[in-house]
Amino acid sequence: MPTVDDPAPRPDDPFEDVVLDEDFVRAATVKEQSGRARMLAAKWQQQPPQPEPWRASADPAPAPARRRFGRRPKPVDPWGRRRRRNWQTPVFVVLAAAVTLAALNVDRLNGWYHRGEDSSAAAADPTAPAAAPPTTDPQTPTVERPWAGSPADAWKAGADALVLPQAKAEGVFGKEEVAGLLEKVRQYLVLTNLDPKTVHGETPAAALALLDRSSREDLEKALAHPTVDSDAANWLSRFDPRRAVPVTDVVKARGTMTFEGDGDRGLLVHTDYIFVYALRPGPDAGVPRPGQSTGSGGTAKPVALKADVAPRVEREIVRRQQDFRFYNPARYKVQRGRLLLDKWTADFGNNVCGMGSGYLETDFTVDFGPGTEEPHTGPTVDPYDPNRKLDDHEGCGTLTRS
Repeated sequence: MPTVDDPAPRPDDPFEDVVLDEDFVRAATVKEQSGRARMLAAKWQQQPPQPEPWRASADPAPAPARRRFGRRPKPVDPWGRRRRRNWQTPVFVVLAAAVTLAALNVDRLNGWYHRGEDSSAAAADPTAPAAAPPTTDPQTPTVERPWAGSPADAWKAGADALVLPQAKAEGVFGKEEVAGLLEKVRQYLVLTNLDPKTVHGETPAAALALLDRSSREDLEKALAHPTVDSDAANWLSRFDPRRAVPVTDVVKARGTMTFEGDGDRGLLVHTDYIFVYALRPGPDAGVPRPGQSTGSGGTAKPVALKADVAPRVEREIVRRQQDFRFYNPARYKVQRGRLLLDKWTADFGNNVCGMGSGYLETDFTVDFGPGTEEPHTGPTVDPYDPNRKLDDHEGCGTLTRS
C-alpha cells in the first residue's frame, strides 16, 4: 500500500484558546449594527430625517431645580428615589414618654379620673347639691390665719412697730444721750412684750438688768410672789405654757413713744402701745388655780361667744401705758442710764377676770368648771381703740371685738 508522508506542521492558531461565551461578547469593543440601523443610515445619507419637535431629546439637559412657594426640592437617595420621612420613630418616643409619666403619676391620674366622674355626675343631675361651704368663718382666727377678723392683721409686727421719735437735746441731756435713753426704753419694751422667751413664760433677766434698783426690786417681787395687787402681768406679757400656748412668735403692735423735759428733774419718756397675741389652749386651760381670786378690774371678755364652744385660736389684746423717768444725775443719786418706771397702767382684752398668777390668763370661752366666771358688770369697750382712756373701773367688762 502506498505510504502517506506526515503533513507539514500547521502554524499556531491565535484563536485556539478563545472561548466564545457571554463574557467574550460583552467585552467586544466594536459591535455590529443591526440591519435596521444599517438601513436607516443608508437612507439618511440620501435624505436627512425631518425634525420632530414632539419627540423628546435623547439626552436632555438637566432642568434647574425650581422652588415653589419657597419650598426646597425634596431630597432623593443615590438611586434617584425620594426619601420618605420616618414618622414612626417620633410617635413611638412620644408614646413611651406618656406611658412613663403615667406610671409615675398614678395617684394624680386617679384623682383626675374621679374628678371627671364627679363633674359628669353633676352635669347629669343638675339638682345635686353643690360642694359644702367651708366650716370656718373667714373672720374666725385659726392657726394658719391667727389675725383673721382683727385690725391687727394690718399692723406691723415685733420691734418694727416700736418707732422711736426724733431725738433732740432736752434739759441736762444732750441729743445723743436722749437718743440712747430712747433706745433703752425700746429694748425694754421688746424684752418684756415681744421676746418669744418672755411670751412663752420665762423670766426676762435682760429686761431686769435695764431697770433702776428700785424698779428692779418691785418687778422681782411681783415675779416671785404674784398677788392681785402685785402681779407681774402688769409689767410684762407672758403666758403659762400649761394654760395658753402662742401659735406664732409674731406679735402685732401699734402705739406711740414721746418724751419731754421735766425741768431740773430730768427727762420723761411716755409710751402707749397695744400688743396682740394669738394663742391656743394649753392642757390646763380653764382649770382654777389654788386660791385664785376673781375680783380684778380692768379686764374684759368677748361678746357673743358661746361658753360651750372653744375657738381654735383666741387673741389676747394688751394695752400698756408706761412712763419712764431719767433723773438728773447731778441732783439725784441714781444709776445713770437705768430705767425707772415712774407710773404705769394696763388693760387686758379677752383675759379672765381673775388675776394674780403672774401670767396673762387668756379666756378661751369654755366653761371649764365653777369658779372661773364672773358676771359682766363692767363697761363695754373696744380693745383696739388707741384713744380710749384707761380708767380704773371695777367689774368684768365686755369686748366689742377680739
